[in-house]
Amino acid sequence: MSPERKKVFNLIGLATKSRHVVSGEFSTEKAVKERKAALVIVAEDASDNTKKLFTNMCTYYKVPICLFGEKEELGHAMGKEFRASLAVLDRGLADAIDKQLKMIQ
Repeated sequence: MSPERKKVFNLIGLATKSRHVVSGEFSTEKAVKERKAALVIVAEDASDNTKKLFTNMCTYYKVPICLFGEKEELGHAMGKEFRASLAVLDRGLADAIDKQLKMIQ
């Protein structure tokens, strides 16, 4: 795993510990609709339906979205089981994660 990818997972872990992340389809959707989400991350191996749902929703609510990692990796970074989607609620952490993601792509 590249240092950039590792850093993204570390930042997700940090955001989780500071309670600035919600995960799972329902919670992520709620955060976006309540305009609390600063960044949405969807696993690359999530279902096409899930990817489409969040892409459309994030476009509508003008929330940055990124397809990154696998469900198992995202879950592991948060100290949980599989996670197909998560929303970062803190703007500073979201910007830091976004910056790392841009280095990878």
